[in-house]
Order: sequence, then structure tokens, then C-alpha cells
Amino acid sequence: MRRLISILILAAFIISSSFVFADVAVGDVIVVLGADLTESQKEAILKEFNSPQDAQLIFTTNEEEHEYLGGIIPSGKIGTNAISCVMITYREKGNGLNVDTSDKINYITEESYISALITAGVEDADIKITAPVSATGTAALTGIMKAYEISTGEAIDKDIKRIANEEMVTIAELGEVIGNKEVSDLVNRIKQEIADKRPNTRQEVRDIVLNIVTNSIDVNLTDEQIEKLVSLFDKMKELDIDWNKVSNQVQDVVQKASDFLSSEEGQGFLQDLKIIINKLIDWIASLFR
Repeated sequence: MRRLISILILAAFIISSSFVFADVAVGDVIVVLGADLTESQKEAILKEFNSPQDAQLIFTTNEEEHEYLGGIIPSGKIGTNAISCVMITYREKGNGLNVDTSDKINYITEESYISALITAGVEDADIKITAPVSATGTAALTGIMKAYEISTGEAIDKDIKRIANEEMVTIAELGEVIGNKEVSDLVNRIKQEIADKRPNTRQEVRDIVLNIVTNSIDVNLTDEQIEKLVSLFDKMKELDIDWNKVSNQVQDVVQKASDFLSSEEGQGFLQDLKIIINKLIDWIASLFR
């Protein structure tokens, strides 16, 4: 089930810039700790991660959180202490992204972390995210981009960082309203249409968004939510993004989702889901007997 969810999430969040980053070695591990952890909390986090002795260790400060996320995520969510942590292990090409978020992270979603990694250029890695106590996860989110900049020796363009973070927040907010799969499908279709039509003006972007939202049966957005999407994709079109590559990647990921559903594992997942739904229907029916 996690594999299917990851595939569907990836279909929604692929953005590829033309910036080229240096390769990192397979097996490299970077651990990013919140700078405001106590010594005992640091030890506990490293133990929870089962971090290797040779892992590169860096820290994220609250000031960096505000620098990366200020103006996009409410200041109250960023807070005044950096305590969430992330461990990134780079894997072989084709491994994909595997994200494991603990229940201590209560605001930034797995979808957001995946989006940050893809936008930064990370495609094959295992990512673990946690905190010693309940936390929003903004320090870990900041740490993901900081870790990639340090590991590659290349700074991620500030505009790319900002639009990636804005995308994460916008999609997370919409996901709470219409559901993660629905927003995944919606954003995927918008990106596909932008790749095909290459809009030059904000109005052309708005026409694309309105057309897709209007023709999406399961989507009912307010004018304000639609304008957020228009603003987001209007900014994206101004960046140096290879939309041909976006289109190809989206199609490839969607095909992987289709292949999974056709596989023995996917069929087993669907059968289990069917059983759960039938039991739920029977339980609801029993309430009225």
C-alpha cells in the first residue's frame, strides 16, 4: 500500500529544473539535526535513525527555517526552536524515493518532503524524518534542501526553493480539502496541460487551471483556492523548467502506478481494499437494522 501511495504522490509532485547538480555516491548518508536539541535528544535521534558512524552530520537552525520558509509557512508553525530531524541515504538509480515519517511530525506531510527532494534534484534515496517530541517538521524540511546543497556543493536557486516550498504548502492545504489522491490527480493534469500548451501569460495559465478544475468531477474549489493554483503555476512558468522532461516523468510515474495495480501485489492490495470496504458497508447497514 505504501508503494502505491508513494507512486501516486510522485505523479503529483514532479518538478524538474534545468539546474545540474553534482552526483552523490550511492550509500552516502547525511543526518540533519535540529540545532535546538539537547544532547540527550541528539543521542536518542541518532539511535532511532540507526545512523552509521560515517554519516555526515549537519544542523539546521531556526533562523534558517525562517529564511527558507518565511512568508510561505505561518511563523507560528515555524516556531522559535529547530528540533525536527532527517536522515537521507542515497541509493542506486531506479530505487526511487522512500519516505518514512514518524508520528511525531504533525504538520509537514510526506508529500511535502517528497516534493522538496524532487525539486532539489534527489530521485533515489531513503528518507527518515522524526523529532524527539511533537513538532511541525519545518526544521527537517529545511534540512532536506540544506543537506543536498552541502552534499553536492551546489546552491539551489532561491527562486526554485521558494516555489517548491510554496507548492508544498498549497498542495498540502488543498489535500486537506479535497483529499490527497484528488489533489494529486488535479496537479498532475495541470502540469501535463502546461507542458503541452506552454502558456505565456497569467490568463493562459488561469484558463488551463479553470478548465481542469471545472471538468474534475470530484473537485470543488473556491475562487480563492483556484487563484492560489493560478499564482503557483504562473510563477512556475517563469522558472527555467524543462517541461518536456516534466511531461515524460509524469507519464512514466503514472505508468508505474498502472503496472503496480496490474501486478499480483497490486491485485492483492485491491482485494484487501475491497474486503475492508465491504465490511464497512455491512457495519453501516447494521446500524439501521
